[in-house]
Amino acid sequence: MPEPTGSRDGICGQGSLCRVLVAGDSGAAGVGVATQDEALCGQLVRLLSQHHTIEWCVLAINGLDSPGLVKMLESAPTTHFDVVILSMGANDVTCLCAPQQWVQWQTQLAELVAHRFAPNLLVHSAVPPMHACMALPQPLRWFMGRWAREMNRRLSAHLSGHKDRVMHWHPESTTSTGMAADGIHPNSLGYAQWAEGLSHLILTADAQLFRPNKVENSTLALMRVCGVPNSQQPDLKSKTQFRAARLNPLSTQSAL
Repeated sequence: MPEPTGSRDGICGQGSLCRVLVAGDSGAAGVGVATQDEALCGQLVRLLSQHHTIEWCVLAINGLDSPGLVKMLESAPTTHFDVVILSMGANDVTCLCAPQQWVQWQTQLAELVAHRFAPNLLVHSAVPPMHACMALPQPLRWFMGRWAREMNRRLSAHLSGHKDRVMHWHPESTTSTGMAADGIHPNSLGYAQWAEGLSHLILTADAQLFRPNKVENSTLALMRVCGVPNSQQPDLKSKTQFRAARLNPLSTQSAL
């Protein structure tokens, strides 16, 4: 399925400021729905913006695995995000990345994220419930499901005691009602349930995530991360001007 259309950065809401980056694979990109408004980041921003001003950015490519995400983030400009959400693991499962090696990749990603974006909170979204991917025939579906569960188990144990790195588990309900027509990716309802859990986690996190900084002070840095060329960066004096700046979507790759 193609990646959804729509802007991959923006700003909305009112109140204290929180900068959010959603990065990773097809789940972060929103494959399974038609527009970014229906995708993970769009639905998450809609929930968070009811409480705060949210500056958001999506850096994601369909088919990306952990080594690929490391390379992509290494090339992203350095700036600050308050919250970084990583959607990663499904393509590592299909590549049969050993669970302990996968945990090491997540540690490398966390170190890279800390160096380049210095978030107050890093959320590792669990490997999706691959045992429920109806497009996979049995016994492959069972095998992939067991592999994904072991990845999640080891990462959860590794993160025990961390306050600035947490794991978010996919709700079980997505396995029955939240799948897209391809039998692999979430549909709009699946992304809504995923976003609801993430928003609850973020809103109940430490209050330092939400700062009363002026919105325009960080806007140009956010636009650089999301790929807006300097020549296209406006002289921002309002949130309306920021909304007018559109991104060119990242190139896509065919795969999960």
